Formats: sequence, C-alpha cells, structure tokens
Amino acid sequence: MEIQDPNPCRVIGVLDDGIASLNQTALALLRSADVIVGGTRTLALLAPEFKPGAVRHDLTGKLKEVPEWVRAARADHLSCVVLATGDPLCHGIAPYLAQHLCVQALDILPNLSTLQLACARIGLAWQDARIVSVHAKDAGEWQRGSVPAHGLYALAQATRQHARLLVLTSPDNSPDRIARLLLAEGLGDDFLMAVAENLLQPEERVVAELTPQQASEMRFAALNVVLLWRVTPAARSVRFGLADAQFVQRQPEKGLITKQEVRAVSLARLQLRADSVVWDIGAGSGSVGLEAARLCPQGHVYATEKNEADFAIAGQNHANFGVSNYSLFLGKAPEGLDAWPDPDAVFVGGSGGELATLIGGVMSRLRPGGALVMNFVTLENLATATATLQALEGVDWDVLQLQAARSKPILHMHRMAAENPVWIVCARRTEEARDE
Repeated sequence: MEIQDPNPCRVIGVLDDGIASLNQTALALLRSADVIVGGTRTLALLAPEFKPGAVRHDLTGKLKEVPEWVRAARADHLSCVVLATGDPLCHGIAPYLAQHLCVQALDILPNLSTLQLACARIGLAWQDARIVSVHAKDAGEWQRGSVPAHGLYALAQATRQHARLLVLTSPDNSPDRIARLLLAEGLGDDFLMAVAENLLQPEERVVAELTPQQASEMRFAALNVVLLWRVTPAARSVRFGLADAQFVQRQPEKGLITKQEVRAVSLARLQLRADSVVWDIGAGSGSVGLEAARLCPQGHVYATEKNEADFAIAGQNHANFGVSNYSLFLGKAPEGLDAWPDPDAVFVGGSGGELATLIGGVMSRLRPGGALVMNFVTLENLATATATLQALEGVDWDVLQLQAARSKPILHMHRMAAENPVWIVCARRTEEARDE
C-alpha cells in the first residue's frame, strides 16, 4: 500500500501573468509556504503573495543547490514550494528534482505550457508535434556538419524527422539563429515559423507565417517560443543501397567511391544501430558515411578525408543528402581521432599509409559489440591488415573477397563487365577482450 508523503515539496507551474495563472489550490499553497524557491523573475512577480518571514531561494545559476534546499526544508518540517514556468514536467525542473529526491517527495501542480499557449494563438494543432529545447549554453551559429555537442544539434536533427516542431528558446539560441539554421541546412523553403513573445504580458506579440529568410533578419524579445511547421512534404528518401550515380564524383576520372555492391556489404558488416557512433576514415566521396548517417538517425557519423579535392566533393554530397548527423573533417588519420567519441562502427576506405597504426588505435577504441570494416584493392594493404590483426590479442577477424559484374550493352545485346575485386576485412574484439 502506497503511503502519501505528509509534507511533499509543491512544484507549482506559473505563467507570466502571475497570480491570474494560479488556481485557488496553488495560490493557497504559495501563500502558506515557509520556503519558496524560484527564478529571479518569478520570485519578483509573486513576492506580494509570500507570507511574512518566508525564506526565499533564487535558483538562477544555482540549480544544483535546489535539491538540498528542499531536503533541508522537509527535514525541518517546513512547507516548501518550488516555482516553475508553465508545465514543470515539460523541459522543466520537476524531472530534475525527482531524479535527485524522489517522486513521492513531490506534489506537482502543472500549468499550461507556453508552447500550448503559442499554438493556441495561431491555431496550430500540437498533438503530433515534436518539442525541442535549445535552452542551452551559447555554442555559436549553426554550421552544416556541427557535432552533437552544439546547442542546436537536437533541433537540426528534429527538422529532418518531424513536420511540426515546438521550440523552447534561450537568449543566445534565439528565433533569428534558428532561422539561420534552417537556411544553412537547405530548409529555407520547407518550413514556416511563428514567434510568440512575452505571452500573457501587456507587450505580448505573436508573429506568424514568417519565412526563415525573413526571421533570420529580425530581432525578438528575450522571452519567446518558436513554432515551426513544414509547408513542403519531406522527400521519401532511399535509406540503403543508393546508386553510385547519386553521388558527385571526381571528373573526368571517376573518383574515390565505394561502389554500390561493396558499399551494401560493408554497411551490413558494420552492424549499425539507430544510435550508432560511426567513423568513416578515408571518406573519398562520402558515400559510405552518408549512407550510414541515414541508417543511424539517432547516431552520428564522423568522417575524415586527407585529399582536398575529395574533401570538397564529400562536402557537396553532404549538402545534397539532407542529413544533419554527419561531420566531415579535412585531415590524415589517425590525426584528430582522439577528439572523436569512441565508435560503435568504423569504416576504413583509405589509410594514407598509416594502416597498421590505424588498426591498432581503432581496435583499442571500439565500444563493446563494435565492428571495424576495411576495404582494400591491393594485395599489399590486405597483407598489412591481416598481419596487424593477427598480431593483436583478443580480436576476431575475417576476410571476404567480393567481385561484382554489371551488365553493359553490346550492339542489341548485353554482356557482363567485371568490376575490380575488393577485399572486405572485418574485425571485432572478442568477449574476453571486452571484459578486460
């Protein structure tokens, strides 16, 4: 039988019209509270309702101290209220408190979310929308190929997967910056925006049906939320087995591309998951890494290419393929790999003469269950790879030779034209090695 906590901390959702946003229960709890925790603006807004002698704690910049304030109040048998914005369970403080205290120690009194209010202002149904918070530290303007640590990364990913987005902003990650993200990702014609400023305040303003280009050149009040919705359907893209002709390649001589048949087998041997972290070393045209990015929508692909011309071509393909979870770097591996997170899967299409060193480094970084897949067309590289793997302890490996033949027209008939043979070398750490 569950026992109700006799003195829970009340987490009360508040809107910017202050007392008017609170029902009688919430208002009575606020007026009788011995300890009140809230942000600077919220404490000032409701200060006239606090009882004389009530202790106030400003959580601005002190979020980590809030659980201890609550524990201390409860230990002294004092009634405690934490003031949150809107719905405390929607990117609010309530989940954080539940994690550091316990759910039974909290009594949550939600309010309308500012996102709900914004949707109501323009009549946008929100039941199938994706909520994204960019209320993060300033990471600067979004650039195509930014890594997951960027404060706008989750939003960039969401624009590829959802037709309606409700965005909680911050002073740094503002509506105009969000608009420039859409432009950078080539989505300027695909979405419209609405910005709701200062909701429930006398200076409230809602600007609807902005194009990203228009919004990118505007400035907005610090308190705002952003709504995005698609006006052109998202392309129904092929996720696996893309034709070679879909990739830009070096001309007039066809450049470094892993052919479709070899690419399909290599991707299969990588054993990718939706959230895999993938390394693509020696990216060439980017074909393997970009197709892997489509197969790992919650993961990320880190690619490197040492040849400047091929680096530029891979960048063109990135721009054409509509993925936001792909980062391309100019450099010669293994330089720069230390800055990348440990991978679930690694593809090596080119090693720049550092193959033995590269294999050892990759095998030491692979996550449990991870796979290394390498493609070779020369006997020398094949020999180096197999000798290196043979010398490593705790590694299982195998070699697959693949040779495809494609039909070619000859007069009114067709003949089979052989592609160059490719060796696909696959390696995994053994279970014993993973346990060490």
